[in-house]
Amino acid sequence: MTYTDVQMTPDPERHAGFYEGVLTKRLLAWIFDLVLIGILTALIVPFTAFTALFFLPVLFLTVGFVYRWVTLTGRSATWGMRLMNIEFLDRQGQRFDAGTALIWTVGYSLSMAFMLPQILSVGLMMISSRGQGLTDHVLGTVAINSPAQR
Repeated sequence: MTYTDVQMTPDPERHAGFYEGVLTKRLLAWIFDLVLIGILTALIVPFTAFTALFFLPVLFLTVGFVYRWVTLTGRSATWGMRLMNIEFLDRQGQRFDAGTALIWTVGYSLSMAFMLPQILSVGLMMISSRGQGLTDHVLGTVAINSPAQR
């Protein structure tokens, strides 16, 4: 069965396999993406005649934002998520388009910018049946195990 058979996002009780282990996979994907963003940022620094060292945190955040937006637009998953075999779906059960990826990335960035929303987001992931963080709840998005048919 694919998630297109379900019509919207998969029901976590009837289709539990879509959500099995996703929380751990999201954490591992996040760590992988964080390291990759750090490497990309470090590769950019020499091309700025090392002046980027004066605004390195801003560069890191910018690279991370663009990385997430571009990779989520492409296949509804960052490279770390692809490695972990998970992907995002919107509230209609479809992969992200550029607009949804942009809105999700803005929400993610805002929740990461402040401690309380980040704690709330992690807590929601741990207690919600679909493993949704704060941005996921607001947008109705879910992270699922990628179907093998793709």
